[in-house]
Amino acid sequence: MKAKQIKNNETYKKSDWIIMKKLRKMEWWILICAIILCGIGLVALFSASYDSNLDEFKKQAVWIGVSLGIMIVIMFIDYKILIKLSPILYGIAIISLIAVLFTKPISGARSWFVIGNDLISFQPAEISKVFIILFLSYVISIIQRKGRSEINKITKLGIILATIAIPVLLIIIEPDYGTATAYIIAFVIMIFVAGIDKKYIISAFAIIIIVVPLIYNFVLPKHAKSRIDTFLHPESDPRGAGYNILQSKLAIGSGQVTGMGILQGNQTQLGYLYPKSTDFIFSVIGEEMGFVVACSVILLNVVIITKSIQIAKGTKDETGSYVAAGICGIFLFHTLENVGMTMGLLPITGVPLLFVSYGRKFNDNKLFVPWNFAKYKWAKKERNV
Repeated sequence: MKAKQIKNNETYKKSDWIIMKKLRKMEWWILICAIILCGIGLVALFSASYDSNLDEFKKQAVWIGVSLGIMIVIMFIDYKILIKLSPILYGIAIISLIAVLFTKPISGARSWFVIGNDLISFQPAEISKVFIILFLSYVISIIQRKGRSEINKITKLGIILATIAIPVLLIIIEPDYGTATAYIIAFVIMIFVAGIDKKYIISAFAIIIIVVPLIYNFVLPKHAKSRIDTFLHPESDPRGAGYNILQSKLAIGSGQVTGMGILQGNQTQLGYLYPKSTDFIFSVIGEEMGFVVACSVILLNVVIITKSIQIAKGTKDETGSYVAAGICGIFLFHTLENVGMTMGLLPITGVPLLFVSYGRKFNDNKLFVPWNFAKYKWAKKERNV
């Protein structure tokens, strides 16, 4: 009996030691920044959804709680297990991206799965970001088993390009150009970290310079061209295509240093910002909380991106490094694009601000949070002391 009790005590001690070890390795700065951003987002959503009986605010609070629970579970799963499962996850992602093309269009795009009477709706392209990053890391690692220079061989590079091209093309067909761009940015950062030759990067930029005008003139649909034209000259159509950008800039400027106060913003409360709970949540923050809080949101995202770069550079496990680099790319794009478009510095693409924007329609935004944090944490392998 005593021997059994001693064995149980040893098991408990070992379990406690494993938990403490994991907690010591946790990237606390990322967690703290994420919690603060979620808090700021909830305050902004309280104001943005005040005219709709706080419906979005309540749902967001629930989803943040669910996401934190998922995060805790994933924290205790070795990311190498997920890497091994990544071919299956990639297959699921591709199937879901194909299946969504047969759904009913919402706002002109076949991007959402809607379950029940709009009880749950999500974009597979958002959730698939994690799966694609995991599988890309897996593919790159296999190719580099014979050496890092293997990635620079045309045939091997072609395999990697095909891996990312398939989901990107499917997302463009939806169409969702913002999310497709996020995939591309993540991919570029991953292969840069993997050691791709500079000649390929220079060649890619040269091709982009040549191809972009052709795409604009012969490929882009009218609504996409309109967004670019509006970005360049929003004042040319202040009541039409340029309306959102002008109202957003007016809202941010009205907030000045300390903001107009919660529920006091003219653009927010009078309905001039749309959609104020997702795409233009940063405008709500700028108007009602002011320059100080808006800058804090940017700074917190910079900390998360900086920490992810440090993890990508510091880990000894190359696969984990690629995962961290890919997630860094996602955060970098979402932050730059969302903040940039609300200030009129970039075209409007409907890209949400991670941790902050309302996440039921972009629910993957909040479900993406625990995956991101878990991957950062587990990508940081043991180092020699």
